[in-house]
Amino acid sequence: MGSAPKGAILATFWPQLGREYGDTRSRKPRRVAARGRVERGFSHEYSFTLMARILLLTNTQGASAEVLPSLALLQHQVRVMPAEASILVDVPEVDCLFMDARRDLPAAKSLTRLLKSTGIDCPIICIATEGGLSAMNADWGISDVILDTAGPAEVEARIRLVTGRKELERVATDPSLREIRTGDIVIDENSYTAKVRGRTLDLTFKEFELLKFLAQHPGRVFTRAQLLQEIWGYDYFGGTRTVDVHIRRLRSKLGPEFEALIGTVRNVGYRFTLPNSGKENTISELV
Repeated sequence: MGSAPKGAILATFWPQLGREYGDTRSRKPRRVAARGRVERGFSHEYSFTLMARILLLTNTQGASAEVLPSLALLQHQVRVMPAEASILVDVPEVDCLFMDARRDLPAAKSLTRLLKSTGIDCPIICIATEGGLSAMNADWGISDVILDTAGPAEVEARIRLVTGRKELERVATDPSLREIRTGDIVIDENSYTAKVRGRTLDLTFKEFELLKFLAQHPGRVFTRAQLLQEIWGYDYFGGTRTVDVHIRRLRSKLGPEFEALIGTVRNVGYRFTLPNSGKENTISELV
């Protein structure tokens, strides 16, 4: 089967993206393919969750759009490899693995069980047709199953759920993981406290969540829209100026010595900048 034209895929899912993410403005999607079949989806304007490293196992020739069209529309780093036992020799480090089980159910089941028995630690999501759902059961050793016709929001939600459950399991086995240490800042998720060089910060719940989120991803730049969705959620209808206000209050509570930990990237957003990291620490407030 030949590859579906890019225009056909976008025509199918682009209106759905606008409805599901609450953005009906006219924007053109951006899709960049790099060597080694590593693919990226839309620009950060649509990425309200973190980019995940995805491994897609399939014997279909072509890009991930052939197997799960919606995955190609999301901003995750996707690597495609053949669905063969030989990949066990050098499995890349990923956050989630997709198994193409649309055409050969016995082979897909055999490979998923082999992957689990050899200690693959990441969650596995099987891609199936509606007719193949009846063959799915606990013996497969998979974390979830999704139809190949699923829309972008459903694919995104399932990635978020399986990776989130995995992280909760890690924290349950090692409670110390709930304590985030970044530079001079110590954030304790159990007690909802944050300290700078032993000084406890008097933070509101949203200020705490904002500081924790940024500190968990030092150096990574997040737009106001991303922060709004990550901290305030999809049902929040306030403007992005809310983010600016909370950033300003957070910097004030960090004090003059540490306010530069939260840096502004002009015309883009905010990032958590470690001191002495070689990156610019200058704060330039956006108005």
